[in-house]
Amino acid sequence: MGRVFRFISRPLLAVQDSEKAHGRSLLMLRVLASNPFTRFILRTLYKPNHNLPIRRFGIDFQHPFGIAAGMDKRAEALRGWESIGLGFSEIGGITMLEQDGNPKPRMFRHGGDRALVNRMGFNNPGSEKVALRLKKSRKNARKIPVWANLGKSKLTPLSEAKEDYATTLRRLWCDIDLFVINVSSPNTPGLRDLQHGDYLTSIIQECLLENQKSADMYGGKLKPILIKIAPDLSIAELEQILDVATAEHIDGIVATNTTVQRPNEVDKAYKETGGCSGTPLGDRSTELIHHIFKYTNGKLPIVGVGGIMSSEDAWEKIINGASLLQAYAGFVFEGPGLTKEIVNGIRRRLRESKFTSLEEAIGSSVELI
Repeated sequence: MGRVFRFISRPLLAVQDSEKAHGRSLLMLRVLASNPFTRFILRTLYKPNHNLPIRRFGIDFQHPFGIAAGMDKRAEALRGWESIGLGFSEIGGITMLEQDGNPKPRMFRHGGDRALVNRMGFNNPGSEKVALRLKKSRKNARKIPVWANLGKSKLTPLSEAKEDYATTLRRLWCDIDLFVINVSSPNTPGLRDLQHGDYLTSIIQECLLENQKSADMYGGKLKPILIKIAPDLSIAELEQILDVATAEHIDGIVATNTTVQRPNEVDKAYKETGGCSGTPLGDRSTELIHHIFKYTNGKLPIVGVGGIMSSEDAWEKIINGASLLQAYAGFVFEGPGLTKEIVNGIRRRLRESKFTSLEEAIGSSVELI
């Protein structure tokens, strides 16, 4: 199915506005997943032949591959992601306040490099409306975990960021399995400053406090909380973040968000401001995953995202330390068949290797002290 997508859909996507093409694809998935018959067809076409179970953050995953934040900002296609065989989905980024995001156009493609540049700016309905949508979706029994990516509202000053993040967490708590604190998007002014110093510590502490309050109120278990980092950090900056994460008992790291770096300054898409994702991000993401795994002695679980276009890309992330994987641009350029290709490909690599399980493969190329 991947070959069919590349042959038919890529030329169609190339002549469409990127954001409109994204919206049409999401609508189509939502419609197809709403009907039992077409949902069965989706599962038959795209669901991996076998599971590759893994447990992280106290959650059981059918396999380690999921959809990254940004693809389903409004939690519109929850049944769709399960129908095409994903192991988990991440909605958002969700902010406390509703916001339109940056002016259009704000999403651009480089087909030759399989790269995206976007400056969306956390366009989303706000946490109150998303919470209502999630509540309504409860009637549809979920078969895969749902994560939420938490962002800061543009109107909220940095000094009040901790309340912004914690408010969104509280509103979504009942219907979300895991939260990702996003302090690394390049498309909200000043947001990346929150990765450093007292800002990061205060946000983490406020979210942890709200997590405990919600667990006590609803009689549930604490939800895992992760931090999503930028690929443009220096090693010293990265290690400072890891020290804070470890000290505050954060559950894991998502590596990485989009980059402000460009492969060149000539191509039209790369002249646009915003974050770049896709193939150009792959190596840098893997480098940081490797360093995080080594620095934390493999004790802090890593979600690898950035440039995953094939099972080979996924395998590189795993052996460098990623326990779970996500893609965004990969689905844009490779289509919904990417899940089956990656999960089946990882299983094949495991059979051909010395490893008897996925757990043994994680971080196997990293020399630990």
